[in-house]
Amino acid sequence: MAFGKSDVAAGDAPEITEDSYRAQVQTDLPRNYAVSLAHGMFGMTGFRLINAPTFVPAYIFLLSGSEIAVGAALASQHFGSALTAIWGATLIEHRKRVLPVGNVVGMLLRAQLLGLAITGYFLAGEWALITACLFLGLFGLFNGMQSVIFHFLLSKVIPVYQRGRLTGMKNFLGGLSAAAVAFLGGKYLVQTNAFGNGYASTFMAAFILTSLGLIALSFMREPEPPQVRAPSRLWSRVRELPALLRSDHAFTYFFVARALASLGMAAVPFYALYAGKWIGLSGVNLGYLSLAFLLAQTMSNLGWGWIADRRGNRLVFLLSVGLWLIAAAGLMMSQTLPVFLLVFCGLGAGLGGFQIASQNMVFEFGNRDDLPMRIAVSDTASYLMMAAGPLLGGFVAHHYSYSSMFLLVIGVKLAALMLVGLLVSEPRRLSVARR
Repeated sequence: MAFGKSDVAAGDAPEITEDSYRAQVQTDLPRNYAVSLAHGMFGMTGFRLINAPTFVPAYIFLLSGSEIAVGAALASQHFGSALTAIWGATLIEHRKRVLPVGNVVGMLLRAQLLGLAITGYFLAGEWALITACLFLGLFGLFNGMQSVIFHFLLSKVIPVYQRGRLTGMKNFLGGLSAAAVAFLGGKYLVQTNAFGNGYASTFMAAFILTSLGLIALSFMREPEPPQVRAPSRLWSRVRELPALLRSDHAFTYFFVARALASLGMAAVPFYALYAGKWIGLSGVNLGYLSLAFLLAQTMSNLGWGWIADRRGNRLVFLLSVGLWLIAAAGLMMSQTLPVFLLVFCGLGAGLGGFQIASQNMVFEFGNRDDLPMRIAVSDTASYLMMAAGPLLGGFVAHHYSYSSMFLLVIGVKLAALMLVGLLVSEPRRLSVARR
C-alpha cells in the first residue's frame, strides 16, 4: 500500500526548529482541539456501536447459536488489528505529515462497516455469519493502522498536559451520543427489525456516524516536526523492537501490564450473553444494557481525563482497572435487570478509564522519533491479547462456565494492577522534560 512520496525533505521551505514547531502547535491548538472533539463525537459514536459488548456479539450469536463462534468472530477483528499496527507505524514515522495517510486508511476502515451492514440486509444463515467474520477481520486490519496513525497525530497537535481532558471530553461527547444511539438502536432498530434487519440497520448507522467523524478530521492543521526518522523497511523495524523494549524498562513493564489487562477483555463479548441467561436478550434489554455501559463509560471519561492531567495516567490506569475488576466480580452475583444495569455501569466506567490511560500513557515514554513504533508495539500486544481473549473466553464459557471465565479475567487484571503499581513510576515528568 503506497501513499505517495515521503515528505522527509523540506525543499525550499523555511527551516523548522523545535521552537517554531511548538509555537505552531500552540497557534493551531484551538482549531485542532475543536476538530478533535467533533471527530471524536461522531467517530466514537459509530465505533462504540460496533465495539460495545452488545450488538455484534448478539448478532453473531443469533446467526450461530455458539459462544465459540462469538469468540472467533471478535478474535478475527482484534487479530487483524495486531497484524497491521507495526506496519502502520512504518507508514508514517518517516513523514512530516501523516493526516493524508490517516484519511485513506480511515476510509478503508469505514468501508468494512458498510459491508457488514449490506451483507446483513441481503444474506442470512451461514453466509451472513461468514461475511460478518470477514468484514470484522478487515475492520481489524485497517483499525490497527488507523489507531497508530490517529494516536500519533493526537500527540503532535495536543500538548501533554491537555491530552487527558481532551480525550475525556472527546469520549464524553462520543459516548453520550453513542449511549443514546445504542438505546434507540436496540429499541427501534433491533426490536422492530427495522428495514428487514435491525442489526444491519445499526451497523449502517455506525458507518454514517464514523464517516461524519472522518470528514470533521479533514479540517485539522497538522504541524511539521523539525526532524523525522529515515524511511525503513517493515522487517528491519521489527528486528529493532527487542532493543526498543530493553532501552526503557518502565515502558516494558507497562507494555506487559497493558497486554494483561487487554487479555482481561476476554469477557467483554459475553457480558450481554451472560445477562441474557437471566433477563433475556430482547432488543429492549440490549438497549438498556448498552445505555448503562456506554453512559457510564461516557460520564466517567470527564473524571478520568481530569485525573490524568492533574495526577497522571498511571493513577487512572490503577483506579480504572481496579473498578473494572470489582464490576466483573459483581457480574457473577447478578440476576435481575436493575443489578445488571448497575454492574454494566461499573464495567463501562472501568473500561473507559483503562482505554484513556493505556492510549495516553504510551505517549509519555521515550523520545518523539520512536513514538509511532512505541504506539504500534503496545497496540500490537494489546490487540493480540484481545484476539486471544474472546477465543479463550468462548472456550471456557462453552466447556466450563461463565463464572470460570470471569474468574480468569479477574486474575489477569489483578496481575496488571500489580505490575503498574509496583514497577512503573509516573512517566509524566520525564516526558515533559524530553519535549
